[in-house]
Amino acid sequence: MSSLMNSGLLHAAIVTAPIDVSRLIATAQAAGVGALSVFLGTVRDLNDGRPVSGMDYEAYESMAASELAAVAREVCDRTPGLRVAIEHRIGTLAISDVSVAIVAAHAHRGPALESARAIIESLKQRVPIWKREHYVDGERAWIDPTGSGASQPAEGAT
Repeated sequence: MSSLMNSGLLHAAIVTAPIDVSRLIATAQAAGVGALSVFLGTVRDLNDGRPVSGMDYEAYESMAASELAAVAREVCDRTPGLRVAIEHRIGTLAISDVSVAIVAAHAHRGPALESARAIIESLKQRVPIWKREHYVDGERAWIDPTGSGASQPAEGAT
């Protein structure tokens, strides 16, 4: 069995441009990797029964980048041989745009799948990134990233 060299967190970034998922996969791929778990969070067109037209993501960028890396490192520390590449996008995104991409690579599928899930669940709780939905009716509302539904009253139409 081939051992994984350079395991751990390989890349973590807060970005403003569209996420290049192929590049993240290439970063995580290595000899000895038998499983790549790719999680993509995308902007959906409906939330809590309301039609959505887009989304703004805002972050305290330096803290978000640091915490994003810390979350991924913690999962890597618990999972020997894990390789992770992750990016979270901020700015204005359209329906179906990728807002977060996590590539967890391991020799085996179980650790790859479990690690991708652990990272996204912890990221939603800890990383200071906020989202504001744009509704089809013109209203906008900040959304609690740890659950579903608006965390603050909707703003008037613009």
